[in-house]
Amino acid sequence: MTLSPPFTGTATSPVTAAYTRLTEVFPGLRADVLDGDAVAPSGAGWVGAAELAAGGPAVDAFLAWDNAQVLRDYGQQARPDVVASFGLHRYAWPACLLVTVPWFLQRRVPRIPVEDVAFQRALGHLTVRVGEFACLPDDPAATLPGARVVPDEAALRAEVLAALTEHLGPVLEGFGPRMRRGKRALWGMATDEIVEGLWYIAHLLGEERRAMAELELLLPGTTKPYVGTAGFRELTGPDGQSLPTRDRASCCLFYTLRPEDTCVTCPRTCDADRVRRLAAAS
Repeated sequence: MTLSPPFTGTATSPVTAAYTRLTEVFPGLRADVLDGDAVAPSGAGWVGAAELAAGGPAVDAFLAWDNAQVLRDYGQQARPDVVASFGLHRYAWPACLLVTVPWFLQRRVPRIPVEDVAFQRALGHLTVRVGEFACLPDDPAATLPGARVVPDEAALRAEVLAALTEHLGPVLEGFGPRMRRGKRALWGMATDEIVEGLWYIAHLLGEERRAMAELELLLPGTTKPYVGTAGFRELTGPDGQSLPTRDRASCCLFYTLRPEDTCVTCPRTCDADRVRRLAAAS
């Protein structure tokens, strides 16, 4: 991915610093906060999250990219539900970071209803309008317009899940008819996108262990509609080193294209294979 050209209409907001840091460690993704008067971009590959939530032609056009990518890279036609699963992942993974990265870095949780987010996947560029955010009482941003002060870390975690549910729920509805999965399986996918996105970015930030601990508190396994816990566990490498891994709550269906090449966090991947692959990458 490459970054998009300079975008006008952006604003400095209480979460701008977190999005800037995100791009510093992961240049393939950029998130800009729109000011109050700016019009969200459209055309030229842009799609509004509300359009995806509505289903129909916008989702069909979005998934055409995934279908073409599978044909190009793997030389075969994927099942429609597999294409839809890939497409949902490629939207939800970055969209979740709009909430989890400011929470992780700044202890600020923006509300991002689907009407306020747009995505250009080829450029890895998101725009978001932030009208409201939650924060803790000692946050200097607590007196800013749109701030909603919550009493403690547990309440802030509840705000994270509420913001993610508000955004992901409609998007899952938009993709759902194409995915041949029930509601629980769809929310299992959402759980995985939340965990694996922040886990990866935190690794780039040098804060993987803190992110794992935070995510375990965020997703203890009892918070509906999310499915299961963060799923982390430790394996021991050939030299006695600790190798963090997790078990996904859902399947990405990549095995339907390459049965011999499962994801390292897939429940289908045995621990011996995980140790071998994780040790080689460490």
